Amino acid sequence: MPLTDTDPRAVTAGMREVLVWRRTFPGRPDQAAQVRRFAGFLLADLANCDEIIEVTGELTNNALVHSGSGLPGGRLTAEVRRWPGTCASVAIIDDGGPSDPSFRHDPADVDDLDALSEGGRGLPLVTALTSWWGWEGGPGGRTVTAFFLGR
Repeated sequence: MPLTDTDPRAVTAGMREVLVWRRTFPGRPDQAAQVRRFAGFLLADLANCDEIIEVTGELTNNALVHSGSGLPGGRLTAEVRRWPGTCASVAIIDDGGPSDPSFRHDPADVDDLDALSEGGRGLPLVTALTSWWGWEGGPGGRTVTAFFLGR
């Protein structure tokens, strides 16, 4: 996705990153808690750490369910970035899949909450808890990044 004035990648482009951490995990459901702990440990001092952990969990689950990362032998990589102050990002790099990240339902068009009972809440939640999120890549591998500009 191209950079725009409201894209935090444009805001942070001139800032020197303080730290970048990457860790690869087996693509198994039991590893989702480990990915959340990884991000939470590294960003524990941020006021919005709980929201970052929640978003990390959603992105990890999406990678495990909707990409090759959840198949036998699959894997995913979590990348945590920290800029001066309270700016941070979490990226989940998966093994790719047949479809792009998208909203299953437009939340404004859902009259019956049962339509969201079995899924479709993840990306609206990510949108609500982040300053910005986006993705790049395709069937061979995809990176979904969430930015948190802090508060």
